[in-house]
Amino acid sequence: MKELKILLSNEKNTLDLGENLSAHLFEGLLIFLKGDLGAGKTTLARGIIRGLGYVGSVKSPTYSLFEQYEFDAFTLNHFDLYRFANPNEWFSSGFQEYVNSYDVTLIEWPEKSAELLPKPDLEIEILYENESRIVIINPFTKKGNKCLVNLS
Repeated sequence: MKELKILLSNEKNTLDLGENLSAHLFEGLLIFLKGDLGAGKTTLARGIIRGLGYVGSVKSPTYSLFEQYEFDAFTLNHFDLYRFANPNEWFSSGFQEYVNSYDVTLIEWPEKSAELLPKPDLEIEILYENESRIVIINPFTKKGNKCLVNLS
C-alpha cells in the first residue's frame, strides 16, 4: 500500500486521528512518530492512548524518555528520544527490550537512534502546513500495511 496523507486543521483533528488509529493497532507494532518540535507527535500519541481507553493524564515522555500503558490486548510503550545525545543511548538505556512481538511501541524522534532501531511497521510524519498539519503515514512491513488498510 502507498502512503496515506491526511490534512489536520487543529489539535482536535490530531487527537481524533490518534483515536481512529488506536482502533487498528495490534500487538507487535512498531510506530515511528516524526516531525519538528511542536508538530503534534505527542498530541497524536495522546489520541492513540486515550482511544485505547486510558483515562488518566497522558504525559509527554520528553523528560522521562519512556511511559508505559497497560491495556487488555497489549501494553503500549511510548518513547521520546529527543534528549538523546548519542544513538548508543538506546542500548545503554535497555529500551531495545521493549520492542517485541507483544507490545505496541511508539517512538518519537527515532532519528536520534535510527541506525540502532529496527525497521518500523509504520512511520507517521507530521509536517507544518501554515496553521494546519499534513500527516504522512507510510507502511514498511506487512503488519504496517494491515494497520493502514484498516485505517483508510
